[in-house]
Amino acid sequence: MADATTDAVDALSAALEDRADATIEFDGLSLERDGDEYVLETPEIDPRRVDADDLPTALDAVAAYATNWRYWQESVGGEGTYRRAFLRWCERAPIAQDGAGAPTEDPLAVPERYAALRDGVDREWGQLSITARFVDVAEPDGERVYDLWHVDDAGTDLAELEVSDDPREAREIATYDEDGRYRPLKTAPTLPSGWAFTGLSGDELVEAVEFFYPATVANWHRELRGNLDVDHWRETAERQTGIYDILDELPREAVDWVAEACCVDSQCLRRREWEYEAGDDLEPPGGDGPFPCREPCSLVIAAARQWTVLESEDERTYELELTPSERNQLEELIEAVADGRTDEIREADVNDGANRYRARYLRAKRFDDDGALEIRERSASADSE
Repeated sequence: MADATTDAVDALSAALEDRADATIEFDGLSLERDGDEYVLETPEIDPRRVDADDLPTALDAVAAYATNWRYWQESVGGEGTYRRAFLRWCERAPIAQDGAGAPTEDPLAVPERYAALRDGVDREWGQLSITARFVDVAEPDGERVYDLWHVDDAGTDLAELEVSDDPREAREIATYDEDGRYRPLKTAPTLPSGWAFTGLSGDELVEAVEFFYPATVANWHRELRGNLDVDHWRETAERQTGIYDILDELPREAVDWVAEACCVDSQCLRRREWEYEAGDDLEPPGGDGPFPCREPCSLVIAAARQWTVLESEDERTYELELTPSERNQLEELIEAVADGRTDEIREADVNDGANRYRARYLRAKRFDDDGALEIRERSASADSE
């Protein structure tokens, strides 16, 4: 009998001694102490009575179930915590039994999981790729480790990446984008690639993920358990103070524009669960991310303050002279900036309205020496005539 199975048998026996009902039910393993005998059952074997002396041999025949129980109950622990639920999600283990309100999608039973963990079970969390695997592939003892890298680097040779086993280094990686610019929103789809963490423990994996995407695991778990506390726009705006006290003055339709500008998959990987208020949903979809957004974030609040000021201005009518192509070019320029694709437009691609030379030509033609667009403004009296 392998040492891992022996340790699992000893742990199971001790656990049964401590239980008032003398029963263990976990991931398909059922073990009950009945006097000097045990009743053993798994999905593959019918219930059978086993003498105490024969228990090690009986459990050795279902070693995967025994070592699986030992890993989760002794190595991981923390039953009911978001840390444990996330680690079980990583290998597609059922998590409803841990108090979650929804089961794992397409969960794997223990035999299928053990087979998959030999090669590694891959999951995606935003722009993170996570692999759960056995420490010892040849003779699995149930112990898992975890690898973590950018989804764009999946399949890349580790020799080509910056490899680390310190989860605290994730904080630095998440601070700047590929161009070295500060990332104020950690859940923006701008995480740089070119790195990997290998051989992490379960605790280290969750720590690294939380550095990359703060609070996402905890909020995901709250949502699964049905107790995610959502603060909608109106209640969030009404509790603001100081310079943000004006947020509740933003028109209702403008909040739709806020969500369309900031809270879609192309801008943030969180799935927006907040609406204007309970029963009054915003028009833009909330996104498809795996982790929920429970309230407008600080970046949205800061931007919305500026939009509140701008929306307080009265509309006026302006006249400017443009050719049809120049009008189309203005539309293309705004689209390119809004979609963040200006860096993708080649200098030689003068057919694109957002091309730098096209924009400079338009400025030379339609802007005055002070850099202002030549526009005629109608007076209020002219509009009323």
